[in-house]
Amino acid sequence: MYIHIILKIGEIMHKRIKDVKYAVITVSDSRYNDLIEGKEVDDKSGNLLKEELNAKIYTIIPDNKNMIKGIVEHIVESFDVDCIVFTGGTGIAKRDVTVEALKEIIEKELDGFKIIFQKLSYEEVGFSAMLSRAMAGIYKGKIIYALPGSVNACKTALKIIKEETGHILGHLREGIK
Repeated sequence: MYIHIILKIGEIMHKRIKDVKYAVITVSDSRYNDLIEGKEVDDKSGNLLKEELNAKIYTIIPDNKNMIKGIVEHIVESFDVDCIVFTGGTGIAKRDVTVEALKEIIEKELDGFKIIFQKLSYEEVGFSAMLSRAMAGIYKGKIIYALPGSVNACKTALKIIKEETGHILGHLREGIK
């Protein structure tokens, strides 16, 4: 009974947002180049996220810090979205700058996402999980996730995103009042 009361209080204090509005951004030089050249773009990870999250907005940008920060600002100011999900640019190559760009603008980092994502990834791919620099944070009341560009990594992250984004938004909205 004690646990039930705590759960009831928690439900009242932090409502879960049910209809989360998502934007999906693929960060990839090669896919962006194909896009601007008018070629067919094969973006399995971006398309998976777009479909699974029923994203209102979807686009592809290159691995460029200013464009990453700029697209976040543009989406936050111009569209009614609650969450922006990036895929790509989180590896260890020199051009992988998604994490660095986002860390320059986010107000609070959600370190727990990285920890949980790496644990789930480790269970799937072993020690290679340490190469992932997936992250999440808060910017102007919106949640931002940065995921690796692989389909399997996006599937892993979707488990967390679908389960917790509404809960996190409930906390954020409660804090605004």
